[in-house]
Amino acid sequence: MEFLCYHRDRSDSLALRMELLEEHWSYMDRFDKEMIARGPTLAADGEVPTGSVHILDLPDPAAARAFAFDEPGYQAGVYRDVLLRRWRNLLGRTMWDFPGGRTGGNRYLVLGLGAGEPADLTVPAGRGDDLIAYGPLLSDDAALWLGTAALLRAPGPAAARALLTRDRYTEIEVHAWQFGGRG
Repeated sequence: MEFLCYHRDRSDSLALRMELLEEHWSYMDRFDKEMIARGPTLAADGEVPTGSVHILDLPDPAAARAFAFDEPGYQAGVYRDVLLRRWRNLLGRTMWDFPGGRTGGNRYLVLGLGAGEPADLTVPAGRGDDLIAYGPLLSDDAALWLGTAALLRAPGPAAARALLTRDRYTEIEVHAWQFGGRG
């Protein structure tokens, strides 16, 4: 089962986040084989982290909750909240398989939070070269559509937001994002 986990930083937690960086990476190293994508979201300056995204394949919702809430930064109070949702990998690849590579161009996390009739359940035509990860956000039992999440390369935030059908979501968030991990 695939899950998206987005830890959102508290506004005053940068020093603590940096202090725990090696512990965070060591923790994530334990999930290396399960990882589909990972990396920090960034403030408008492109430098200061604002959150941490992890998309991974785990046995069940209990394992996903343990992953999210046992993370050292979460335990120490770095994050203000955690978005944890079942996810479906419509691209069938990891971020390391993205043909565009780790660098070059602006990268974004787009979260479309919705309810009701599902939207954007197929990979958008003509966007395959820019998509790093793409799929629906689902309830734990995968019975309910709760939104859509994507990692993509785009010229700017407006172009990233345009990936999703605007009137089908209660909210669409766009966050600057970069490839994460040790290298």
